[in-house]
Amino acid sequence: MTGTSLVVTDLCVEFSGFVAVGGVSFDAHPGEVRFLIGPNGAGKTTCIDAITGLVKGTGSAKLGEKELLGRQVHRIVRLGVGRTFQTASVFDELTVLQNLDIAAGRHRSSTSLLRSRRGTDPSIELALEETGLTGELATPAGILSHGQKQWLEIAMLLVQDAKVLLLDEPVAGMSQDERTATGELLQRIAAKRIVVVVEHDMDFMRRYATRVTVLHQGRVLSQGTVAEVQADPRVQEVYLGTADAMTEG
Repeated sequence: MTGTSLVVTDLCVEFSGFVAVGGVSFDAHPGEVRFLIGPNGAGKTTCIDAITGLVKGTGSAKLGEKELLGRQVHRIVRLGVGRTFQTASVFDELTVLQNLDIAAGRHRSSTSLLRSRRGTDPSIELALEETGLTGELATPAGILSHGQKQWLEIAMLLVQDAKVLLLDEPVAGMSQDERTATGELLQRIAAKRIVVVVEHDMDFMRRYATRVTVLHQGRVLSQGTVAEVQADPRVQEVYLGTADAMTEG
């Protein structure tokens, strides 16, 4: 594996005595699409909330040599860690280009933002191309399809040069065509970046996951390739109830 890795070790999160995440460890590397899966309440989103500083976690979450836990949210963003939410957080009233301009501006000085632009920023052009949104430059984000809004949010992370993309249920509510396009997008962007997908859509996971961590009640139930976790009787029993459900679809 080349490039910096994300290594999470013994991650714990408690809320008023309730253990939401109880000692989760996993790693993620450029060149793979890493999935965290599990039933509702398994602790998937809480893990990435802790990694991104939205909730307090103990243990360790290192990006290369840099510890993320205990840092403020904006400092974690500056280290190159980006995330999306289950509902896309884009500026509906602004165009696709304006949304990307704002995202790209987070790494620019205030004086450079005030200067008049000549053409489109190369990082924006590249992000538009990668996400398939080149033809939507002047489209208000509010009238994009559900899938396109998710792609715009990913594009906003790309123009910020995120090294790590933590994506929370990116294909929820998408059409089949949008799901396929999203899976292919994740494979493309994972070539040089760390991509971690929180998901409980088994079909999407089977098609696009390189490695999988299965969570149950805040703990790691199983880890490995898709084939390895599908063959694990604990996963078949706890996650889906029957072995047959694991291979349907």
